[in-house]
Amino acid sequence: MMHVLAETAAARPSSSLSTRELRGLFDLQSEIERKSATRRGLWIAVGAYLAYSLTDCLFIADVAQTTIIGRFIVGISALCILELLLNRKATANTIDVVSAISVSTGYLVWLITAQMTADRVAFSYYMVFGAIFMMSVNLFFRFRSNVAIASSTANMVIFLAALSVFAPMPLTHKLIMGAFCISCFIFTAYVNLQLNRERYKVFLNALEASLQQAAAHERGKALLHLSNTDPLTGLENRRAIDQRLRDHWQRWLDDGASFAVLLIDVDYFKHYNDCYGHQQGDQCLVSISEHLQQTASSHGAVIGRYGGEEFIVIKTATISNDVTALAEAIRQGIVELALPHQHRRDGTPIITVSVGVSYTREEIKQVDKVVHEADRALYAAKARGRNVVALFDAMDPRYSVDREDVAATLKIALDQKLVSLVYQPIRNMQTGMLDGAEALMRLRMLDGTPVGPDVFIPIAERTGAIIGLGRWAIRTACIDLLVTDLVRVASVNVSPTELKMPGFADYVAATLAECEIDGARLAFEITEGVELEIDQDLVRCISDLRKLGVQVWLDDFGTGFAGLSWLRLIDFDIVKIDRSFLHDSRTERGRRMLLDIINLLRNRGVRILVEGVETIEHQRLMLQYGIHHLQGYYIARPAPADQLRPITFFRSNQPETA
Repeated sequence: MMHVLAETAAARPSSSLSTRELRGLFDLQSEIERKSATRRGLWIAVGAYLAYSLTDCLFIADVAQTTIIGRFIVGISALCILELLLNRKATANTIDVVSAISVSTGYLVWLITAQMTADRVAFSYYMVFGAIFMMSVNLFFRFRSNVAIASSTANMVIFLAALSVFAPMPLTHKLIMGAFCISCFIFTAYVNLQLNRERYKVFLNALEASLQQAAAHERGKALLHLSNTDPLTGLENRRAIDQRLRDHWQRWLDDGASFAVLLIDVDYFKHYNDCYGHQQGDQCLVSISEHLQQTASSHGAVIGRYGGEEFIVIKTATISNDVTALAEAIRQGIVELALPHQHRRDGTPIITVSVGVSYTREEIKQVDKVVHEADRALYAAKARGRNVVALFDAMDPRYSVDREDVAATLKIALDQKLVSLVYQPIRNMQTGMLDGAEALMRLRMLDGTPVGPDVFIPIAERTGAIIGLGRWAIRTACIDLLVTDLVRVASVNVSPTELKMPGFADYVAATLAECEIDGARLAFEITEGVELEIDQDLVRCISDLRKLGVQVWLDDFGTGFAGLSWLRLIDFDIVKIDRSFLHDSRTERGRRMLLDIINLLRNRGVRILVEGVETIEHQRLMLQYGIHHLQGYYIARPAPADQLRPITFFRSNQPETA
């Protein structure tokens, strides 16, 4: 957290600007306000100055006419000069000085004319009103301290001088009035100093608050950008593109603005990674994404990375030919890039892409259907030999595999052994041991066509098939991994539906007893990104699991908005930081954000596991940050249980020797 504290300190005005610069900024920001305050103050002061003509008539009636004429000459002249200066855009300092001089001049003119009265006794008391002029510049106006003190000092000197030459007054009375005047000067000058200091402190506090707010806003923008951006290609990620799809879908519902979805998959990319390495594979994806971005932008479409080597394009489809032309431009453009791929199964020596296209139709009731149909078109493009564009056609029998078929398959998946588990290892880089493994479910159709978890898991949750699949996965993972002592801990992803289902904890207890394993060796992963309310049933289920010793992990931390609330309400055994934050660690800002999350979790006393370790640089950075539980393709790829080995060494973070 040290760099966060450093950033906060840097936001303080005093650490980034000198005192002189801060004072100049204060004057600049208060310029208009000071002008307005001085103008308002002088108009009110002149009004009061003229209104005091009544006291002249009462106390020194013999010279009242002269004093009143003097008052009006000074008052009107002061206002005229003020308005002239404001019209000429004079500075606030200039206006303050002129206004202060006007107050002193008004006092001097009144004193000169009033002292000519024959009623010397009345004037000896009346002249004490001169203290008002001295106090007004300190308290009534918003003059800067140097101007206010200089003006009030001048008024005090005028008063004391007049008092010293006024013969009819006894010396004792002069001393009393002089002491009164000096006391008023000291008091009001002190108050003026304090008021100006408080105004300056308020300015500094407001400036600091604005800087911190701006910094927080920038951090928020950075976090939002990270959460919506693919760290490798810089394109919008799946989360952002899903929002784009919802926006287009809403316009389709409201205004009938149809749109098309293009799914683009890099042909034989797994073989490319295996042959050229993941770093070269990343560079390949970056080159492809740059071309796709340019092509999509030129056709007025938006693009995002939808998966590993899969991209998605959304285009408003006014004319179907425009979308077809875009799809062909994408396919042909990748061919023209001529990125070498010498190890393809079909003998093509360059990288190509397959494109599946679907359109909105009246019979489609959900936006997911549009994407699914594009996915089915993409599979058709691959079946036709790849490097082709396929448009979804609801009347074409090749597109007969639909979500309804997946739902039907899920009903018989366990009986027909269409569902299986693979396990992605979790390594302890301190010991080199394979401490745990995460169970990942796989499904294939009756004809052998694989169905991705992102497709069949939501369907299983919707149809309720997830209950049987989930319980099968728990028991299978225990038998595959824990009974055989392949790993210390087996983690299984659990659905919100499972957690809230009555009897879930009882089933877990029965499974642990059947397998004769300790509950602490089983962990359930709850994904932050799912829309799951922490209600009473969930808390009760987690409490029951805790009594069995079962661990509860928080998966994909940082991808949703509920993570901090979950950390506050649930004591997780392990929190898995989402891979997107590690993949963004190529930038300084990304590393700072990753370290912020790590420090946050450490302060909570939670064990940390980082996902998505795909390069040696990722591993070295995590070891540098003191993170020893890692998961990712560089550590190990998902594999069946019979291919896992309790390896007792790990890839060193030290440079290799020749």
